[in-house]
Amino acid sequence: MNTETIDNIKMIAETAREFAEKNIRPNIMEWDESQTFPKDLFHQLGEMGFMGIVVPEQYGGSGLGYHEYVTILDEISQVDPSIGLSVAAHNSLCTNHIYEFGNEEQRNKWLPQLASGKVIGAWGLTEHNTGSDSGGMSTTAVKDGDEWIINGAKNFITHAISGDIAVVMTRTGEIGAKNNSTAFVLENGMPGFASGKKENKLGMRASETAELIFDNVRVPDSHRLGEVGEGFKQAMKILDGGRISIAALSLGTARGAYKAALKYAKERHQFGKSISEFQAINFMLADMATEIDAAELLIQRASTLKNAKQKMTKEGAMAKLYASEACVRISNNAVQIFGGYGYTKDFPAEKFYRDSKLCTIGEGTSEIQRLVIGRDITK
Repeated sequence: MNTETIDNIKMIAETAREFAEKNIRPNIMEWDESQTFPKDLFHQLGEMGFMGIVVPEQYGGSGLGYHEYVTILDEISQVDPSIGLSVAAHNSLCTNHIYEFGNEEQRNKWLPQLASGKVIGAWGLTEHNTGSDSGGMSTTAVKDGDEWIINGAKNFITHAISGDIAVVMTRTGEIGAKNNSTAFVLENGMPGFASGKKENKLGMRASETAELIFDNVRVPDSHRLGEVGEGFKQAMKILDGGRISIAALSLGTARGAYKAALKYAKERHQFGKSISEFQAINFMLADMATEIDAAELLIQRASTLKNAKQKMTKEGAMAKLYASEACVRISNNAVQIFGGYGYTKDFPAEKFYRDSKLCTIGEGTSEIQRLVIGRDITK
């Protein structure tokens, strides 16, 4: 990166950090305990330009690249990973899908609203019986004149209740057939389009997760993204970038846990000295710092390729795999360093620990990342 880009990233990091400290930190545990999705906060994030980060300015976005995007997610997630998760889902899934595969009319219709934060986006791929096996999805779209009739359900969908629009993958061919999926944009208020059960989660509790339900929803053909049958291919390309998002979320979560543990280790004294001076704790902190730097380098490599519009399927999967698993290890060690206090809600370690696990599951499990990497390196 050149000096101008580095300076710009530093400025963006400071802006995101100040926003998170002022508007997010005071509310972390209240939102977590009540499982409140703070929708008004996301309107504020939109005013900051954080809800359309990589969307070009002509569509109302900030027109930034993936290095800046990762920086914003990192800073927010250091304070509250659940807010980072929702920012990531809105930007990289719903909004980016419309930008990447929508026509000019569709981009101009939906992107300015999404980038402003006035409209919250959701993205529907996963179903109750089809997670990674999305080729067998049961949600169908059947053509009826100039409309499509959609039936089925999606689960584990971020912003399923509070979202205003959703990009939804449907099956328009036979189960298991090639090119059997098509993507549509659905708007809140369409008859038959509703939300269902809200999940009671271990962590990331301020990021809303629920079902989307489709009961004979009539959708105009003008809401179709790309050609019929391209939905699955589109989704896989979106998930390439989504892996960078979850890697960045993991990085911020890990860094937040590490910073909290380092501060505590320096302040906590036993036998006349800080516990950070004991080799067992000192080595643990050293490993945490090293893994954070390694994860960041993998993420930056994937981001550079993404900015250059080069293939980065393997590199994104590597970044996501390593960063998410390092995040769990680091958060676990943070609890250990805090000792008994790490097991209480009065200190930040336990929340980072609860939040961290989602990173190895969301947008493709660690096992799927290894499958993607393995296929790439052996083909």
